[in-house]
Amino acid sequence: MRYWNWWWRSLIFSIQYDPPGFVEYLMMSFALGLGMKWFFSPEWPYLVLSSSFVIGSAISMWVRELMMPSSRKPMVLASTLLLLAYSVSSFVYLARNYAFYK
Repeated sequence: MRYWNWWWRSLIFSIQYDPPGFVEYLMMSFALGLGMKWFFSPEWPYLVLSSSFVIGSAISMWVRELMMPSSRKPMVLASTLLLLAYSVSSFVYLARNYAFYK
């Protein structure tokens, strides 16, 4: 029971003291879950939702870094570029494979 209490307090602490970071982690968790779901059952809505969550998280990280610069700025900017590259490539994949079928 102590483990769950520690986990719950850690969650509340992260929500209170870093709300944008918590939202970014939550969006990335949803994106990862939907990406895994798409990997095992390739239906286009899972990939669209995953890419949308990735775009939202990347833009949120980029805006947060512009407003409040930190010491890890190069790493954050590199990861946002990678995330945006993932979302653009998945939308290109969708356009190539699903645009002319329906």
